[in-house]
Amino acid sequence: MRIRERLRSILTINESPRRLAFAFALGLFIAISPLIGLHTILGLGLSWLFRLNKFVTMLGVFVNNPWTLVPIYTFATWVGAILLGVDDIIPDIDWNNVNYKMFFDEFKPLLWPFIVGSTFVGLVSSVAAYFVIYIMIKRSRNEN
Repeated sequence: MRIRERLRSILTINESPRRLAFAFALGLFIAISPLIGLHTILGLGLSWLFRLNKFVTMLGVFVNNPWTLVPIYTFATWVGAILLGVDDIIPDIDWNNVNYKMFFDEFKPLLWPFIVGSTFVGLVSSVAAYFVIYIMIKRSRNEN
């Protein structure tokens, strides 16, 4: 499903613009959050808890998918490194001798930049998405 089709599907749901915008924004925040592996469960659970539209929440959650995961988290980790003042974020990896211990030792310094960056980028993105979706829904309903 393309982005335009997804947005059109949100615009036609018969529910309050605020609740729909909040559902998508919540899903987007979850998608970018550092809780990898829990996105679907969190999206369904929180949409049920807040009585939000599960379809719209899951559209936001699935912004992060196998094709977008690396760019999203790379950008978020870079932002986290900037926020935390970490200068050297690219590890020097000996690709001929990669093992789990070496892998985790090399990437351990990126844990906090990843957590802080993905939380920050998720928060900023979800707030922006709330207003974009809200305005789009209001405009589409006023024009019809």
